[in-house]
Amino acid sequence: MVDDARHGRRDARGGWIPARPVEYPAVFVWPPRPRALPRWLLGLPGYLFPWNAFYALVALASWLWLTPSAETLRTLEPGWILLLVLRNSTLTLLFFGAFHLRLYVRRAQGIAYKFDPRWPSQGSRAFLFADQTLDNLVWTFASGVPIWTAYEVFTLWAWANGWILGLDPAAHPVWTAAVLLAIPLLREVHFYAVHRLLHWPPLYRLAHRVHHLNTNPGPWSGLAMHPVEHLLYFSGVLFHWILPSHPVHALFHLVHAGLSPAPGHVGFDRLVLSDDRTFELPCWAHWLHHRYFECNYADGTIPLDRWLGTFHDGTVEGQRALEARLARRRTARATGAGPARTGGGSRSAPRGSTPSKRTA
Repeated sequence: MVDDARHGRRDARGGWIPARPVEYPAVFVWPPRPRALPRWLLGLPGYLFPWNAFYALVALASWLWLTPSAETLRTLEPGWILLLVLRNSTLTLLFFGAFHLRLYVRRAQGIAYKFDPRWPSQGSRAFLFADQTLDNLVWTFASGVPIWTAYEVFTLWAWANGWILGLDPAAHPVWTAAVLLAIPLLREVHFYAVHRLLHWPPLYRLAHRVHHLNTNPGPWSGLAMHPVEHLLYFSGVLFHWILPSHPVHALFHLVHAGLSPAPGHVGFDRLVLSDDRTFELPCWAHWLHHRYFECNYADGTIPLDRWLGTFHDGTVEGQRALEARLARRRTARATGAGPARTGGGSRSAPRGSTPSKRTA
């Protein structure tokens, strides 16, 4: 029997609340803590392992064995484009599907460490076919994967024809490694900017509301987006049209964007490995965004939300800070001195579901 009380508690309605607050890596706190850098880079979980290293290896394998030669890429042809569509669809099916199969089909750990004790919605008219999982699958494979692949196709085609800057890793190993290490950080800055834009009311109503229908997200919710949102979300690969880059950099950028939403939306705080071993999943900060809407727009590595006043750490203090910020904005709007609403509205917590107090 899994004892999830070791890492948090259940609220009055059965929802999981981790004992720890959302925190940023020690390398981004002030004053600087340089001794924390090796642990952050190489720890488990850390910056490189397991997720970023995994996405980089997937990108490298895709380039070496599942991408046509530069000569083939110079001409846009249906054959190799369909190959990339099939490759990216298979990666998505296997990666997202593994989380869904274990946690939502087999329900291997029940609701242990599950933020919301409910399972994906069925019978709701908010979703296509009145089924949350089917709705998410349609948005993922009918829009997400094709738009991801389209960005990849045009990037590889432009590179093969010499229209964007290329990079020889053998001649520039330091720059090659630096760009590779920086890609998750570039992605986070881009994601924060795009995400804030998507909470602008016209774009929210047009596109982002599709994603936020998933108030109880699961792994397939990660890429469940409107095509307009997919166009903005995957556009970060355009950095590599400007920066001297190798195609592996662009593939890593796109694989990271395409696969990382699965563990980020899985809906569980931890993966149970055995009765006494668990593995922390990168879901807590973004789950709070789905719950409260107007906080935690970034992925949680760079403290962009803290710097820009949109941070919620999951504690009572964090909730009070969010409510105070929203109250100030309502007052400013009422007096005509504030900006227009920037999102889909704040969602209050379910009754009896109070974020945990900081225990340190």
